[in-house]
Amino acid sequence: MKGRTRSWWGWGNVEDAVSGSEREQLTRRTAEMLPRADLTVHEAPPVEAFGVGVGRIKAPDSLAAIVSADVRDRLAHSHGQAFRDVVRALLGTLPHVPDLVARPTSESQVVHVLDWCHDANIAVVPFGGGTSVVGGVEPRVGDQYTGVVSLDLTSMDQVLEVDATSRAALVQAGVLGPHLEEQLRPQGYTLRFFPQSFEFSSLGGWLATRAGGHFATRLTHIDDLTESLRVVTPAGVVESRRLPGSGAGPSPDRMFLGSEGSLGVITQAWVRLQDRPRWRAGASVGFAQYDAGVRAVRALSQSGLDPANCRLLDPMEAFINAGAATAVLVLGFESADHPVDVWMERALELCRDHGGTLDEPPRYTESSGRAARTAAADTWRSSFVRMPYQRDALAAQGMIVETFETACTWDRFDAVRAAVNDAAQDAMRQVGAEGVVTCRFTHVYPDGPAPYFGIYAAGRWGRTVEQWDEIKQAVSQALITAGATITHHHAVGRDHRPWYDQQRPDLFAAALQAGKKVLDPAGILNPGAVMDPLRAP
Repeated sequence: MKGRTRSWWGWGNVEDAVSGSEREQLTRRTAEMLPRADLTVHEAPPVEAFGVGVGRIKAPDSLAAIVSADVRDRLAHSHGQAFRDVVRALLGTLPHVPDLVARPTSESQVVHVLDWCHDANIAVVPFGGGTSVVGGVEPRVGDQYTGVVSLDLTSMDQVLEVDATSRAALVQAGVLGPHLEEQLRPQGYTLRFFPQSFEFSSLGGWLATRAGGHFATRLTHIDDLTESLRVVTPAGVVESRRLPGSGAGPSPDRMFLGSEGSLGVITQAWVRLQDRPRWRAGASVGFAQYDAGVRAVRALSQSGLDPANCRLLDPMEAFINAGAATAVLVLGFESADHPVDVWMERALELCRDHGGTLDEPPRYTESSGRAARTAAADTWRSSFVRMPYQRDALAAQGMIVETFETACTWDRFDAVRAAVNDAAQDAMRQVGAEGVVTCRFTHVYPDGPAPYFGIYAAGRWGRTVEQWDEIKQAVSQALITAGATITHHHAVGRDHRPWYDQQRPDLFAAALQAGKKVLDPAGILNPGAVMDPLRAP
């Protein structure tokens, strides 16, 4: 964003960090919830305090124009945006720093970087917006490489072609969300993909991590919006054919979607566009009993109404982020083709059938630029946008504030939620961190929800990373044991690997590893993410 400075250690822009009255109010609310918390503010150390030395490698002269050895640049590419990343930066301990940052401006330069790194035994970690929360961009690759290059694709950020007949666009992978929408807007189109990280994440990052967007039903994952991919691997270029669908064998796109840069570097993609919505409807429904809200959402997910927004906040989540005293369902519909009043009216009937109540009537708009949100939904929306910034502020005050998400079938949800809550509470007691667990649905399907859990706990400054790691291990194992997935849309990275290895079939893992040997024979691409490095550390 013009006029803004991207933070090298925390979320988003420096100018948008929590300060002044917002920090005072956040601190007061936290103290009311956890009165024994020590909320002393700690500042990030200067870049010089990290003691980052000169990199171990030097790029060939032919790549010098696109390579940076600047310490601040390297530190900014040494981590993602998970709680543990932010706290380690605040503590001045970022142990895995790339030797160089390369910013190619063309696919031929990507090829050149990979050729050089392949021949020189240099690990390559593809990097988009750097918003990974699972260690996916951290150059934690072991010492068997002569160096590490962070391959930043954000200079490749153009919409190259729009096919209005098929309603699709060819887009370079490095484009960040806002710039992508800016290029599509004049023609009346949108990708309609808005993850919480939208402002700072890239198309290539969404594809490489099988990211989930803001919309709750139907086209929830980037998979659904992908028509074809072009991928550069050390063994050559792979490009799939543009098709609306195909039954011709295993899909090449599916091999690279979610591979997190371990099989190749996605350089561009044909993506399916949507007309910009014109009609919108929004409502907030309260439920005195959370279980009744769950049943209402299940009925909605199986009704065929396909709401654009269907976020059920449990009472604690609703209190912290929307100021509500009960469970709240934030419900929305939108369309570029027709009014959505009838859909909203039927959805509210289903909610009332399960005890849902409305403090204010639903809102409707007929404008491509105006949202239809109730007061409660507006409060939630504002909180949703500010959550990462507030997370950083609380992390600097010794709080453990982190999220983890999953998906499960409806018949398992009660057991999954209970198992996660029990594991989290037990782990917090063991590490001496008093706190609460919250839950909301981010996406819902006819056969199950995607619960998104939050932890708010009073940690001990200097130990909060270790405390969180213990809690994370406990809740992750609880998810797998209860039959849920280790992640619905946050990817695997290095942090989820132990549980992903339990979730995926062993023979599939072996087949994936064999594919890597063909595509990346020297094993230089993002070692340790998704699968083991080809070379033993």
